[in-house]
Amino acid sequence: MKRRDYLAGVGAVGAAGLAGCTGLIETRSVVTAPPVLEDRPDAVYFPTHVEGMSMAGMGKSEGGEYAFGLMYSYPHRFWNVNGRSVSRTDVEDGDDVHLMATVWDPETGTVLPEAGVSVEISRDGDLVSQEVIYPMLSQPMGFHYGANFGLDGDGEYTVTVSVGGVSTRRTGAFEGRFADPASADLAFDYARSARDEIAYENTPDRAGSAAAVDPMEMEMMPDSVAPAEGDLPGDVLGTTTTGDAVFVVGRLPSPPAGVDAGEDASYLYASARTPYNRMVIPAMAVEATLARDGEAVFEGGLVRTLDPEIGYHYGAAVPGVESGDELALRVPTPPQVARHEGYETAFLEMPPAEVTL
Repeated sequence: MKRRDYLAGVGAVGAAGLAGCTGLIETRSVVTAPPVLEDRPDAVYFPTHVEGMSMAGMGKSEGGEYAFGLMYSYPHRFWNVNGRSVSRTDVEDGDDVHLMATVWDPETGTVLPEAGVSVEISRDGDLVSQEVIYPMLSQPMGFHYGANFGLDGDGEYTVTVSVGGVSTRRTGAFEGRFADPASADLAFDYARSARDEIAYENTPDRAGSAAAVDPMEMEMMPDSVAPAEGDLPGDVLGTTTTGDAVFVVGRLPSPPAGVDAGEDASYLYASARTPYNRMVIPAMAVEATLARDGEAVFEGGLVRTLDPEIGYHYGAAVPGVESGDELALRVPTPPQVARHEGYETAFLEMPPAEVTL
């Protein structure tokens, strides 16, 4: 996208994005987040505060296989996940912005998790910062990549967003795509005064409640919302939850292209999403046992998979699925993604879940 085309659309995008966070009425030159809640639920909860964001740039990789969007907000705390261990990253002296990158397929608008994203920030040809940024979940954005960065004052920066290639299995029309690394240079005009005009709201009356911030509405960028049950292909067979994650289980009569299977195999998939906002939950290990009349007909892992019809999901070829079958799901490794506030206590302790198909 040419820069003049992007600038023509920034106003509309910014207004639409802020419209998705109702009640963001406060702007301030110094933002100090409220303390983390002492008694947080082991589930999704409404955070102590809500921040808006602004667009920084958009573009495509050479050849057009990847589209990139870059946004920024106030620097803020977030939580990293390593196995089942969770550690908080606080704002450090010198942090100026929280940069957020989204990578998607420009043909289908599918957001691409597990792409290995890094950011290089330069100004007038000099390197300012370089970092592999974290895969993340936030309530307004869903899945994205982000980190806090320090800058070198007001001015125009070049942000090179790079992907290493999608590591997830790709099926259907995605088979063979998104394997190669690519990058795009995005211009970022930064002014501290503009950052300080980004909307911000403390939410003491709602903090800790079983709810989530509404998703942002940005017309020029896709979000990472999982398909509604009625939009999933094949037969939707049931729904179950664990660790506050929702799994919608479905079946295709045959596996999609890209899945090795016998001639008579069906394809069993589980589409994992957050409650309230239906955001995709990626990067976990999922195992399944499919039982019929008390006997296991399949037992094994559900592979992390990206498909243009199902979206990001966990799936495997199985020897048929019949009405009345019992499916047990286990999550030995929870989602290995960092979390913004409100998600950091959810999707961690995930006991076995069962559903009758």
